[in-house]
Amino acid sequence: MAGTLTLVDLAGSVALLLWGVHMVQTGIQRAYGPALRRVLAHAGAWRLPAFGAGLAVTAVLQSSTATGLMVSAFAADGLIELIPALAAMLGANVGTTLIVQLLSFDVSSMAMLLVLLGVVMFRSGSATRARDLGRVFIGLGLMLLALHLMTDIIVPYEDQPSLRMLLGALATDPGMDVLAAAVLTWAAHSSVAVVLLVMSFAAKGVIPPDAAFAMVLGANLGTSINPVLEGASGSPAAKRVPFGNLAGRLLFCLIVLAALAPLGRVLVRLEPDPGRAVADFHTGFNLALAVILMPLLGPWSALLTRWLPAGAPSSDPGEPVYLPTALRASPPVALAAAAREALRMADALEAMLAGTRAALLSDDRAVISGTRRLDDILDRLNRAIKGFLIGMDTDALAPADHRRVAQILAFTTNLEQAGDVVEENLMSHAAKRQRLGLGFSEAGCADMLRMIDRLAANLRTAAGVFMSEDLRAARLLAAEKAVFREMEREATAAHLARLREGRLETAATSALHLDVISDLKRINDHLVRGAAYPVLENAGELLATRLRTEEPEAAESDKST
Repeated sequence: MAGTLTLVDLAGSVALLLWGVHMVQTGIQRAYGPALRRVLAHAGAWRLPAFGAGLAVTAVLQSSTATGLMVSAFAADGLIELIPALAAMLGANVGTTLIVQLLSFDVSSMAMLLVLLGVVMFRSGSATRARDLGRVFIGLGLMLLALHLMTDIIVPYEDQPSLRMLLGALATDPGMDVLAAAVLTWAAHSSVAVVLLVMSFAAKGVIPPDAAFAMVLGANLGTSINPVLEGASGSPAAKRVPFGNLAGRLLFCLIVLAALAPLGRVLVRLEPDPGRAVADFHTGFNLALAVILMPLLGPWSALLTRWLPAGAPSSDPGEPVYLPTALRASPPVALAAAAREALRMADALEAMLAGTRAALLSDDRAVISGTRRLDDILDRLNRAIKGFLIGMDTDALAPADHRRVAQILAFTTNLEQAGDVVEENLMSHAAKRQRLGLGFSEAGCADMLRMIDRLAANLRTAAGVFMSEDLRAARLLAAEKAVFREMEREATAAHLARLREGRLETAATSALHLDVISDLKRINDHLVRGAAYPVLENAGELLATRLRTEEPEAAESDKST
């Protein structure tokens, strides 16, 4: 029973360590995520600046996986060339070792102070950034506390015969050490947590130095596996950076593993403290990898390009292009990718409007069926975007990220509903016109074409407002509701005039014309609701209702007084 409770305590301590790492990462992402993304995006075309940018961003973010996802997305989009992208990953590998170096010193006494400071900042901070930094301090405190608890749990059992047998097996099979640590790091999604765990055990003599160094190799290998697996459904160009990082680490791990015994003896002589020796080995491994690979990035990138050619883009327009699962770990990149996918929905809707124009004027039934099929593209992309956003880690989202998620969902939902209006209503009107052999008058055709053209322009404006969140453009788009109301009013008046004149040859088409105008106005309403209203609401310029809040009698009484 005591052994079971000890295992539960140890597992809880490991979970506390992982949660502390998670809090540090999410706090930094919330506080500085967009700024860090800009640093990487402007790393330039040179290796050393890109290396420095990757190191700096990861040193702050403490997640080489998140940095790798951003770099991979930028490289796939052509914002960063492959060579500087690989250099940035080498810098990220070095940057993730810095917190291990910091925590390798005896700073466990600061755990409660960091938690206290973090709670005070989180509870009393009026600014969002202060609350986010409070999360970071709480996470650091939890990490120190977890390391202290783990060592206290393990030390009483280090002389147990069964544990000694296990340690003996570890010391004689470094290959198994590498494999075990790689699997653990892959499952935990954090090389920092695994290296700190190994460092803590080594500091108390629970793990022999050679086994600890081999497990550090496994942690470095395991942390590069997730980006490759999670980005497996992406384009070949998006796989080059994570695959290049994995292949480089794997080759270097094999080289170091072959020379691990003499390297370990030298390092133990230079650094007698086992915990510090583990931290130094972790840093030295990544520094050596960077020094060796930096001059070879040219041929290395050429080899990766040959292995993973760009290939032809997918011929299925309903297949999402910018939504690999791996991007969800980095909210700034994930939201930008979802927004880009939403623009593909806008392109599909614009094609549907062009199909509507042709279907209302021609007798080609293929135009109607082709336009209706475009609605399937809208539906599929809308489902993909929603599923992608729902799968994001809500703890990693800052308030601004939650607002952007709501904007993306509003935009895509309204585009999908606008497509339904085209598919269910406008195409039905076009099919009825063809079936009955009706033709619109010259004036009626001019009215519809003018309205469709204006609607297409508003769709492009809506896409611009959605991406830029420009308040002036949002006001202009919202004003189009009044324009379309006036168009509908004029169409209704013309319809009644034709009926009064008894022009039976145009009365049937005038009713159909009125239905088309009403549906085009509905589509414009969706564009305004999906793009302009979220921006206006965030700026405090959107009224809750258009109705007068005063009763008529009260208003008259106020006027008389």
